[in-house]
Amino acid sequence: MQAKGALMLLGASFFWGTTFVAQMSGMDGLGPFSYAAARYFLGFLSLVVVLFFTRRQRREERLSGKYSRGFLVGLFCGIFLFVASSMQQISLLFTTAGKAAFITCLYIVFVPLAAKILGKKILRENWIGAALAIIGLYFLAIDEELSINRGDTILFFSAFLWTAHILLVDRFAPKVDVLELSTAQIFTTMVLSFAAMTIFEIPTLGAITNAAVPIIYGGIMSAGVAFTLQIYGQKYAEPAAAAILMSFESIFGALSGWLILGEEMSGREIFGCLLMLTGVLVTQRKTILGR
Repeated sequence: MQAKGALMLLGASFFWGTTFVAQMSGMDGLGPFSYAAARYFLGFLSLVVVLFFTRRQRREERLSGKYSRGFLVGLFCGIFLFVASSMQQISLLFTTAGKAAFITCLYIVFVPLAAKILGKKILRENWIGAALAIIGLYFLAIDEELSINRGDTILFFSAFLWTAHILLVDRFAPKVDVLELSTAQIFTTMVLSFAAMTIFEIPTLGAITNAAVPIIYGGIMSAGVAFTLQIYGQKYAEPAAAAILMSFESIFGALSGWLILGEEMSGREIFGCLLMLTGVLVTQRKTILGR
């Protein structure tokens, strides 16, 4: 994997991790779909501006025969992005930013397992890593009375959608215009979020104004910048290798939740996080060691 691809994916993980705080803060007076609609609207606008200023480059690629449109593929990817991000946003009504970041990163384990379903060979460490991650999830999300938080359950199932999204981007990113793909998927997520907002919520202008900072950060840095960095980064990395770099969002999410929101984890929850992190590292052992 090229260094610039690794840096792009790490950048994406940083913005995603810190955005968990923005997502929680943004819902102080807004519903999950209202916050998402405003967030992805800003993300879409920022990408349209970038598209405008890079139009000459696409014109040159079209003349040289290297150009392939990414809008249609992006619309399809956007459906998965909408469902996954909506589930994540709703879950934050019931759980903490730190726990949300770690549970979301179960996609690290699911990506190689999904590869098995697609006919690829799965290694022993993939199974060991998956087992450690699931045990870690038990300690993180299930309390001593064997009850599980509603938000943690939603996050667990959203990890399957994030897995599907990563695999879709891996399949199409090297073949189409990356910026068009990113713009189209953010546009789709924006439209579907506005539709859900209209059906389920009634946002007020005052609530949107009060959440301006979380909306701007979540919209431009996460929806606009981070997802574009992901697509560019995945052009240079295998999906399993890309997944481990993106999993650092769990660390950034936990740290930002602690530093900014004052969240704390019990010893049981910290032990669960460590088991999940161990499972991630075991799953990607050959990627990390390069053999």
